[in-house]
Amino acid sequence: MSKKILMSGNVAMGEGAIQAGCFFYAGYPITPQNELIAYMAKQMPEAGRIFIQAESELAAINMVFGAAAAGARAMTSSSSPGMSLKQEGISYIAGAELPAVIINVMRGGPGLGNISPAQSDYFQATRSGGHGDYHSIVLAPSSAQEAYDLMYVAFDLADRYRNPVIILSDGMLGQMMEPVQLSDKNNLKTENRKQKTKKWALTGCEDRAPNIIRSLYLKEGALERLNLVLQKKYNLIKNKEQRFEGMFLDDAKIILVAYGTMARIAKSVVVKLRSKGKKAGLIRPITLWPFPDEAFKSRHSAVKSYLVTEMSYGQMLEDVRLTVNGSRKVEFLGRAGGSIPTEEEIIKKVKSLMFKV
Repeated sequence: MSKKILMSGNVAMGEGAIQAGCFFYAGYPITPQNELIAYMAKQMPEAGRIFIQAESELAAINMVFGAAAAGARAMTSSSSPGMSLKQEGISYIAGAELPAVIINVMRGGPGLGNISPAQSDYFQATRSGGHGDYHSIVLAPSSAQEAYDLMYVAFDLADRYRNPVIILSDGMLGQMMEPVQLSDKNNLKTENRKQKTKKWALTGCEDRAPNIIRSLYLKEGALERLNLVLQKKYNLIKNKEQRFEGMFLDDAKIILVAYGTMARIAKSVVVKLRSKGKKAGLIRPITLWPFPDEAFKSRHSAVKSYLVTEMSYGQMLEDVRLTVNGSRKVEFLGRAGGSIPTEEEIIKKVKSLMFKV
């Protein structure tokens, strides 16, 4: 029987990963994601899984590379500066077409910054971050419940497309406590963690031809052929894996666009504006890559402008502008460095925009 438990977003992601069949976790401590690594340190061995505290972020991501190559559901987690160190390994994983899940509990930056929540790693996650023409699938939960639920989605997408999947959380979501409805599925016992055979995995070749997993292609034209295969896969992901939530879009004159923790604040703003007769709506991207341009394609007949709100100085803003492509005004309100736009600031901005139209 499923049960509801009070837990932080970090713990919810850890529990969700274990329930989704994560067999290997390697990480290195950094605030504000330490509750996650601490949870995995306790729960993974108890579930018959493998936990390793690596000596660095570089070591952790390369351990994930190795575990994924052997066919295990593998994961690591970190926060913004630690994610910067993982970028080379993520590029290798994408080039080798391996499934892996990487969690980023974002904090203020640049540099060491602070441990307050931020959303300024959007470009790093959605623009690949590492070298080469590759993409990671990027999912953005906005509650502890969704953080738990999206772990199932993340591992399934990683396996389906043999691709890295990034969960883009933040310090606020990671730390806040909320009730989480756990799944009826029980994957905790080792005997229940069996996965479908991955024919490409490096599991020994006693009864089959050898498999080769690599991202180094030196023969003339070989790397371009790989890149063409990857681009075909990315186009498929763009067409099939867009996810978003919409509120009051049919008659909205102004539509707020926000993701993650910021979307919680934006949603509250929309509800308050609606209660006062203001026709506001909300688009909450759940996939940041692929960006859900389907949410904007209907060109909502009543909308005059979009207002993007972020805990950054305008990163998702670029994707909204590219998607809207000049058909409507796109306005912006953002703060960074651990500061968060308030409901009052957003309401004031919305009212000024509605007055203009």
